[in-house]
Amino acid sequence: MTNNNPDIILASSSTYRAELLRRLQLPFSSISPDIDESPLQRETPPATALRLARLKAEAIASSHAKRMPALIIGSDQVATLDKLQIGKPGNHENALRQLQLMRGREVIFHTALCLLDTRPHAARPIQIQEVRTVVRFRDLCDAELDAYLRIEQPYDCAGSAKNEALGITILSSIESTDPTALTGLPLIALTDMLRNAGISFFN
Repeated sequence: MTNNNPDIILASSSTYRAELLRRLQLPFSSISPDIDESPLQRETPPATALRLARLKAEAIASSHAKRMPALIIGSDQVATLDKLQIGKPGNHENALRQLQLMRGREVIFHTALCLLDTRPHAARPIQIQEVRTVVRFRDLCDAELDAYLRIEQPYDCAGSAKNEALGITILSSIESTDPTALTGLPLIALTDMLRNAGISFFN
C-alpha cells in the first residue's frame, strides 16, 4: 500500500505497457501472465481482445489475491484488416508482407482493458472496456517499408509499426478517443477505472 492506495499489478511483460503506466505516477509491479492467447473459433476480434484482457488479469489474481488484495490490470490488442486478424510478425519477412498488405489502407486496432479489484467487498470487482483505433497507413514503396523495418525492427508489434517512434512516419492518420490505446494501454479509460476503484492521483 502507498498513500492508502492498494497494490497495483500490471498483468503483462510488455515494456510498452509498463512505460505507459508509469505516466500515471503510481507505484506498480509487473507480472507476466501464463495464458493461451489463441483466438477461439468464430470469435470476433473485439471479443478476443476483451476475453484475453480479462484472462490475463484473472491469471494473476488467482495467485496474487491469495496473499494480498490488489488492483490488477489486464490488456490485450487485436489488429484487423478487412475483419481479418493481424498478429505480431515475429521476423522481417512477415513484417514486410504485413506492411505491403496494409499500405494505403485502414487497419482497426481493438485494445481491450480489464481492471480486477480483488479487495473484499469491492464496489466494482471487474471493469472492462474496448477502445477502438482506426489507423491509415501511407502508400509507400517496398524500399521505404524495408528500410523502416531494418531501422526499427518492430517484430513484436501487431501491425509491424511503432507509432510512438519512427513508425509514425509510415502512418497517415490515427483516429481514437484515447491516444495511448494504439500503443497498448488506454490510459484515459484506465484512469476512469482507477478512479472508480477509489485511487487518488494527487495525494
